[in-house]
Amino acid sequence: MTVSDLEGLRLIVTGGASGIGLAVARTALSNGASVAVLDLDPTAAPPGALALTAYVSDDVSVNAAVEDAAATMGGIDIVVNNAGIGAQGTIEDNPLDEWRRVFDVNVFGIVRVTRAALPHLRRSKSAAIVNTCSIAATAGLPQRALYSATKGAVLSLTLAMAADHVYEGIRVNCVNPGTADTPWVGRLLDQADDPTAERAALEARQPMGRLVTAREVADAILHLASPSASATTGTSLAVDGGMAGLRLRPR
Repeated sequence: MTVSDLEGLRLIVTGGASGIGLAVARTALSNGASVAVLDLDPTAAPPGALALTAYVSDDVSVNAAVEDAAATMGGIDIVVNNAGIGAQGTIEDNPLDEWRRVFDVNVFGIVRVTRAALPHLRRSKSAAIVNTCSIAATAGLPQRALYSATKGAVLSLTLAMAADHVYEGIRVNCVNPGTADTPWVGRLLDQADDPTAERAALEARQPMGRLVTAREVADAILHLASPSASATTGTSLAVDGGMAGLRLRPR
């Protein structure tokens, strides 16, 4: 991307105060965009961003934050639906209340934010939505039944949204990160019996032999969001070190 790709555009990013969302906010700002960070705790939003408290599992909170962002920035051109939570275990391990909670954030959160933003996106000449999906939507991962189910829903939702809004000039895409080196993954590693061995295992399952960086995922998100991808909609872009598509022989 060049600075001109996002110059003057107005972007909101959920979960924008840490990890991938924070990398999106920082990179968008450095490329000339106005940015509103929506987060449970937006205090770590980068300098220059509009920091707004928002609970993506609550309609009132989402609507207020989106309207505040639109009023302050003068509109909304780009929505990055990035907020999400994880879950571990097989289909037997997570109680139904946890299934409802994770779906409420990972899937219904996208619904709430997008619904609130659509009236503003319809007035934009560069409208784009990018959802943060996951390799878990396209590859069977052990101990990730609930999380994978939500991300499979995000992938399907992305395609349906793209079809629904293409005639309105609103592009919808998603990015499928592999295991990314983020604070959330760091917390998961800290819970492992042997964090060093677990990190090595996660790195080894990605063909490039390392975790994906938050900046690499952010760059992919912002490419899809930018006018330079104006002919791209209904696409999922894997940023996973080759995990989804490569079948290598052992070294």
